[in-house]
Amino acid sequence: MFLMDSNTLIEAKNRYYGMTICPAYWQWLLLQNQTFFLASIGPVKDELTKGHDELADWAKNNSTFFQSISDEKTQAEFVKVATLVAQAQGMKTGAMEEFLKGADPWLIAKALTSGATVVTHEVRNLDAKRKFIIPNLCEQLNVPYMNTFELLHHLNARFVLP
Repeated sequence: MFLMDSNTLIEAKNRYYGMTICPAYWQWLLLQNQTFFLASIGPVKDELTKGHDELADWAKNNSTFFQSISDEKTQAEFVKVATLVAQAQGMKTGAMEEFLKGADPWLIAKALTSGATVVTHEVRNLDAKRKFIIPNLCEQLNVPYMNTFELLHHLNARFVLP
């Protein structure tokens, strides 16, 4: 199972898999979701639907792509993620609060409960002090992570014209 960060969907829409340029990518996401290989979470949907664009519409129209975080296991793992963040030394003032109010800690918590791999475009940076980085926390919690392109290769995605 793979869980997608909002930045992977936003970057795909804005750059390399625009919805009108490569609709096959968006169809592929939904097909992978139907076979339980790929999903995201409710807080990512919330972030996406704050916008007023085709990605916001896609998120609204494909709500089954986004898993709930209300289960007890995810709630308990969120506490574990929040505790780790609270114990971090040398971070910029407000970094913890900013991180905890977004989707990222929930994404990691859901991955912990499901054994999923987090898919993000964030890159490991152990020197980061301004904000918490998903790969840094994933490594500390033994949660696997990869980027979109690694995911596409891993799942043997193919977008072939007829």
